[in-house]
Amino acid sequence: MNFELSEEQKLIRQTVRDFAERDIKPKAKELDESGKFSVELTKKMGELGLFGMYLPIKYGGMGLDTLSYIIAVEELARVDSSQAATLAAHNSLGIGPLYYFGTKEQKEKYLPKLCTGNALWAFGLTEPDAGSDSRATKTNAVLENKEWTINGSKIFITNGASELATGVTAQTITKIEGRRKEFTTIIVDKNTPGFTSIPMHGKMMWRASDTAELYFDNCKVPEENMLGKRGQGSKIMLSTLDNGRLSIAAMGLGLAQGAMEMAIKYSKERKQFGKTISKFQAISFRIADMALKVELSRNLLYKACWLKDNKKPFGKEAAMAKLYCSEVAKEVADDAVQIHGGYGLMKDYPIERFYRDQRLLQIGEGTSEIQRLVIARKVLA
Repeated sequence: MNFELSEEQKLIRQTVRDFAERDIKPKAKELDESGKFSVELTKKMGELGLFGMYLPIKYGGMGLDTLSYIIAVEELARVDSSQAATLAAHNSLGIGPLYYFGTKEQKEKYLPKLCTGNALWAFGLTEPDAGSDSRATKTNAVLENKEWTINGSKIFITNGASELATGVTAQTITKIEGRRKEFTTIIVDKNTPGFTSIPMHGKMMWRASDTAELYFDNCKVPEENMLGKRGQGSKIMLSTLDNGRLSIAAMGLGLAQGAMEMAIKYSKERKQFGKTISKFQAISFRIADMALKVELSRNLLYKACWLKDNKKPFGKEAAMAKLYCSEVAKEVADDAVQIHGGYGLMKDYPIERFYRDQRLLQIGEGTSEIQRLVIARKVLA
């Protein structure tokens, strides 16, 4: 086993960390409070080459491995989960299905522009009545005269409504026979008549990321907009979630790392009873536990990435990493707030934002309960 990162991976970590500290950190509080999606920061991430990192160069990507991409997400989340969410959702959920299941023509049409930071793509799975039960989809599509007519809606869709949003890959029902449903994924461009995207506001977390409701009202797209084969939709969506779990795990790891660093810094500055609180065993042991959890999270996530990069089965490990890293983010953020005391509850301290931002990690891209179900099925198979 070799736990050493390559020189290229070390450079990626340092480059993204410098960018996050220099460009994102000064704006994170303001963007969170205003609930504003930043076109400027998204385009800067594009200029760094962070979109489509794992795609071949011929499609505009950088041809990097999964771990390099995960390190980039981790470093963004160390400073701001909203910007990390934009990157993670676009790369894993937006680009992923188009790259892994698209035709040559579809890849050439969409992928190059999706690697620039000037265009974002969404993943249309979740609906008002279809969350953990992804097969409860009600959005339907009918094929007539070589044209799909789509009706239905999606909710909680990242990167679906900003000015950079350019379309969505949507799961639809294309046939029902008794209790059996046929699911098919269809590409829908933003300006298609009958397709509407509406930003969702009032979020507790990831307030500077773009979350949308999508509506399809007799929305018509060409037959060739079908992604993959007819009836393959559920397989495509669930396979995409396997990859997406790695990036959500990276967000949990990065958030935990950032929260721990805040707690360490504060504990060395805050004085009580004549000495810094870092000198008290109750605090130092709590920080020791944080460090342990972060280290275990990183080892588990990086192993899952190694499995994927070496073309080995990684579904179980991806679920484990997503579950564990998101739970650790919750625990570390909570401990960091405790160390900050009353100040940790004030918006003047970024740990308050981290405490809110971690909450989605145990819900998005499969709840912790669903991850346990996936893991149990793999272990008991």
